[in-house]
Amino acid sequence: HVQLVESGGGSVQAGGSLRLSCLVGGYTFSGGCMGWFRQAAGKEREGVAAIDFGTGGTNYGDSVKGRFTISQDNAKNVMYLQMTSLKPEDTAMYYCAAEIPRGDVCYSGSRFGYSGQGTQVTVS
Repeated sequence: HVQLVESGGGSVQAGGSLRLSCLVGGYTFSGGCMGWFRQAAGKEREGVAAIDFGTGGTNYGDSVKGRFTISQDNAKNVMYLQMTSLKPEDTAMYYCAAEIPRGDVCYSGSRFGYSGQGTQVTVS
């Protein structure tokens, strides 16, 4: 049973930084794909970042490239999203996600099978 619990959201001024954490249970980092997506009020879901544990490769949505970094701590079973130079348009609920269909490419826009409850990020 996969459990994903996000934390670290909050309110920050434009230009500031936040680090989101995702505590992962029931899912192994080895060989899998995990990521973050966000959804702002009244808008469609947007892929933010993904990490391919098999290759170590990362992928980011165009709107966050150069500002956000996805990483993991295998020992703690935690995935992170470091967000810098935040903009008001980054305001959204952020979700941690895991597991893509076998054979699919792992990238920021992947459709994940599991996601958490989300953590709100507000940039003013």
